[in-house]
Amino acid sequence: MSKNDKREEIVCAALELIAENGFHGAPMAMIAERAHVGAGTIYRYFENKDVMITELYQGVENRLYPVILEKYSVDKPIRERFIHLGTTLLQYFIENPIDFRYLEQFHNSPYGVAYRRDKILGKAEGRDVFMQLFEAGISQQVIKDLSLVILFALAFGPLLAVARDHILGFVGLDEILINRTIEACWDGIKR
Repeated sequence: MSKNDKREEIVCAALELIAENGFHGAPMAMIAERAHVGAGTIYRYFENKDVMITELYQGVENRLYPVILEKYSVDKPIRERFIHLGTTLLQYFIENPIDFRYLEQFHNSPYGVAYRRDKILGKAEGRDVFMQLFEAGISQQVIKDLSLVILFALAFGPLLAVARDHILGFVGLDEILINRTIEACWDGIKR
C-alpha cells in the first residue's frame, strides 16, 4: 500500500467511525484497526487527533464546495442563487451521507462552535458564499434583515433536518420534494 493509499484509508476510517460514533467514540486505536494500519502509523500523517479532525473537516469542505459552486453565478438574482445553493447542498448530503454525518458531528462539537463563531464574526477567511449571499440579499432588501446566525438557522436548519431524516430513512426525498423543501426554506428568509 502506498503512502497516499494509507492516508486515504485512515481518512475514510476516521470519517466513518466519527460519523457513526462521534469524536469520543472513535479512538485512534479503533481508527487504526478499521484502516488496517498500526496506531502509530496515523501519527505519521496527523500530529494528533485534533489536527486529524480539523483536516477531515477541510477535506469535506474541499469536496463539497466545488459541487455547490458549479454553475453558481453571483450575477443571478438572490432567490435563484439561494435555490441553487440549497438544492445542490441537499443533493450533496443525500449522495454523501458519511460527509453529512461528519459535518453534523463537527458543527455540533466545540470544534464546530469555534469555527462557526470565527466565520460569523468575520475572524476566519475562506468559503463564505452563504454569508455573501445573505449580505447581498439584505442590502437589496430581498432577504429579511436578521442576524446571520438567524438567517442560517432559518435557511439551513430545516434543510439539515430533512437531509438527516432522509439518511435515516424517515422520508424519501426525490427531485420534487427537494425543490419544495428548498422553496420552503426560501420562504422563511425572504422579505
